[in-house]
Amino acid sequence: MGLISRIFGAPQAVGALADATRGVAEVFIPNATRSLELSAEAQSAALAQHAAEFRNAPGGWFDGLVNGLNRLPRPTLAFGSIGLFAYAMADPPGFAERMEALERVPEPLWWLMGAVVAFYFGARETHHFRASQTATRPEARPVPPAPAAPEAAAPRRPTGGNPALEDWRRGATAG
Repeated sequence: MGLISRIFGAPQAVGALADATRGVAEVFIPNATRSLELSAEAQSAALAQHAAEFRNAPGGWFDGLVNGLNRLPRPTLAFGSIGLFAYAMADPPGFAERMEALERVPEPLWWLMGAVVAFYFGARETHHFRASQTATRPEARPVPPAPAAPEAAAPRRPTGGNPALEDWRRGATAG
């Protein structure tokens, strides 16, 4: 018989001790697999609730107006950039005067402007990406089944290499 079996008795006692140890360890260090499972369940529930809120939302005149205003910045920036080249060719002294004025803008204000523009376009891109995912394939992403509990999994039996473990197994199957 193995040393652990002699100390604790039957193999069931060793299993109970292992379960108790696992329970005590999870008090200090959370079970990472269970944390991931709970996080995935919470995220799936939140996404399902969000999708349910906007599934059949009626679009009124105000929604159309706001959507139209949201579509203006990109063309305005594109045509405005092209317009700057035309303005530079049409009135070089006036263009130079305005560029000198822009050069006097403090650097933190440029950083703020860059952050606002980046967040605006990033949020719009994310919104359109999510809308296209839910509109084209609402049932395409099934919730994966939860992994089997460790107790339900079949025990692994190595072919050899640990004489004490094999001795313990022989004792467990004999008794």
